[in-house]
Amino acid sequence: MSTITDLNYLKIVLETALLTAQEPLSVGQLKKLFSDNVKAALINDILDEVQLQWKGRGIELVKLASGWRFRARAEFTPYLARLAPEKPPRYSRAVMETLAIIAYKQPVTRGDIESIRGVSVSTSVMQTLLERGWIEVIGHKDVPGRPGLYASTHKFLDDLGFNTLRDLPPLAELATLVLPDQPAPQGGDGELPLVDEALPHTEQES
Repeated sequence: MSTITDLNYLKIVLETALLTAQEPLSVGQLKKLFSDNVKAALINDILDEVQLQWKGRGIELVKLASGWRFRARAEFTPYLARLAPEKPPRYSRAVMETLAIIAYKQPVTRGDIESIRGVSVSTSVMQTLLERGWIEVIGHKDVPGRPGLYASTHKFLDDLGFNTLRDLPPLAELATLVLPDQPAPQGGDGELPLVDEALPHTEQES
C-alpha cells in the first residue's frame, strides 16, 4: 500500500485535493491530508514540481495569498465564459476609489480615505467592501475616538490572482480609478455612476 514515503503517491494526493477544492489551500491545510507529519518544506517542493508539470496546459497551479489552487489560464477564460455567461459585478466609482486607497495606503482610517478623496465616504461604501471580503478592520488608531484601521484581505489578493501586495500594479496604472480631486456629484457617494468592476476578474477556476 502506498504511503507518504512514496513521493509520487504524495504528489497525487496533493493534486487531488487541490483539483477538487473550492478555495485556495494553504500548506497548513494540505498537511492535514496526512496522518504522518509531512514537513511544509517537502509539500512546497512537491507543489513547485506540480506547478512545472502543469506549465503550458490549459490549467495552471498558482500560489495566491491564501494558498495554492488550480485555475484555468487567463487566455482560455473567454471560451469557458460561454458555458455560463454572466455579467461582471458592478460597483460605484466611490467603492472602487475607496478600495484602491485602502489597497495602496493601508492601514488607513475612514478619515484618511475622506482626506484623500476629498469627499465623505458613506457607510454603504465601506459595508460593500466589507461584505465582499476585500477589506477588514485590523486595529484602531491611537487618537480620540479610536477610529478603525482598514486594510485589504487575502481574499482581495486571491480575487485579483496575486500572492502579495507587492504584486499589485503601480498606482499610476489605476489613474482612471482613483480620482481624489474629482468633486462628488450632488447626492454624495450613493449617486456616483456605476462602473464595471475595475479589478481584474478572477481567472476561471477549476
